[in-house]
Amino acid sequence: MSNQHRRCWSVIAGLAVSLTTIGCGSRTTAQVGQAPVPGPPTVETVQVVEQLVAVTLDMPGELDPYETVAIYPRATGFVKTIRVDRGSHVKTGDLLVQIEAPELAAQRAEAQSKLQAATAQLAVTRAKADADASTYDKLKAASATPGVVAGNDLVLAQKAVEVDQSQIAAAQQNVEAARQAVQSVTDMENYLRMTAPFDGVITERNVHPGALVGPASGAGAATPMLRLVRNDRLRLVVPVPQAYIGSVKEGTSVAFIVPEFPGQTFTGSIARVAHTVDVKTRTMAVELDVSNADGRLASGTFCQVRWPVHRSTPSLFVPSRSVASTTDRTFVVRVRNSHAEWVDVQTGLTTGALIEVFGDLKAGDDVLARGTDEVRPGTEVRAKAVKLGA
Repeated sequence: MSNQHRRCWSVIAGLAVSLTTIGCGSRTTAQVGQAPVPGPPTVETVQVVEQLVAVTLDMPGELDPYETVAIYPRATGFVKTIRVDRGSHVKTGDLLVQIEAPELAAQRAEAQSKLQAATAQLAVTRAKADADASTYDKLKAASATPGVVAGNDLVLAQKAVEVDQSQIAAAQQNVEAARQAVQSVTDMENYLRMTAPFDGVITERNVHPGALVGPASGAGAATPMLRLVRNDRLRLVVPVPQAYIGSVKEGTSVAFIVPEFPGQTFTGSIARVAHTVDVKTRTMAVELDVSNADGRLASGTFCQVRWPVHRSTPSLFVPSRSVASTTDRTFVVRVRNSHAEWVDVQTGLTTGALIEVFGDLKAGDDVLARGTDEVRPGTEVRAKAVKLGA
C-alpha cells in the first residue's frame, strides 16, 4: 500500500474516533439531564380514635380520725386522779380525770349565802308590799264616805303600793342573779370531773396526779391533758386533682391499700366533697368513710388510693409519641390533603400507649405516628398508615 493510501486511512480512523467520542459525550449529557426529581417525604400516620374513658389512677390519701378532741382543763386545780393512759379504750361518759379545787367549794358556799340573803330580802319586800296594799284598800273604801279620809292620804298610800311593786321586781332580780352565781360555781365544779364525750381511744396523755392544771396555768395551757380519737370509723382524705373532680360521685366505693398490710385491699365510700379547689395545689379534698370496727387501721396512715376516673362522653386518643411539644405549645401534626398542619391540643389521661387529647380534632383524623416540629406546617408529605401501637 502506498504512503498516500496510509495517510487517508489514518485520517478516516481519526474522524471515526472523534465521532464516537462526541456521540458518547452526548449520551452522558442527556442521561444526567433526565435524573428524576425527588418527591415529598413519606411519613407514618395513625388515626385518632374515640373511646369511653374508664381508668383507675393511683392517688395518695391519708386516714384521719372520724372524731377527735383535745381535752383541756376548764377549771384551775390539781389533778387528783387520772384513770386512763395512752392506748386506753373508753366509752361515752367514762371518767377520765378528776381535778381537786377546794376554793370552788368556798365560792359555792358564799354564792349560796348570797342567794339566801336575796331570798329573805324578797320575802321582806313582799310582806311590806302586802301591808301597804291592805292599807291602801282600806283607805280607798273609807274614802267613799265624804270627810272620813283626806285625799292626800289616799294618794300617799297608792304611791307606797307602786314603790313596793318596784322593790319586789328589784328583789326578784337580785334573787335570780344570786341563783345564777350558785349555778356558775356548780358548773365549774362539774368541770372538775372530766368524762369522755364519745367512744374512742386515748392517743395522748400529758399530765399526772398532783399536776397543777387550768385554763391559765402558764406555757402548758397550750398542751392538752388528753387527746381522744374515735377509731371505729375513719375519714380517708384524698386530694383529687382538678382534672378528675368531674367524676366524683357521693356513695362511690373506692379501694385503697396501706403499707402495714401488703397484699390486702380495703374500701371506703365517698361521703363528703369540699366543692372548692385549693388554689395552691389545684386539688379538691374528698372524704371517704372507712369502717374500722376491728381497729386495724390507724389514723394518720398514708394510703395509696385506686381512684376510678370516668368521662360522661367519649374522648379522643392518640399514641403518646404523637404529641409534640415546644417551649410555647403542645400539638399533633395532622395530615390533610397530603399537607401537614399543626393542631394545638391539651392532654388528659393516659391509658396504655394512648393519651387523651383535647383540641380541634375528630375521630378518624390522620396524625403523625411520631410528632415532631421538624415537619413544618404546610409541608407536602406522603402518608403511610400504620396501626396503633406499631
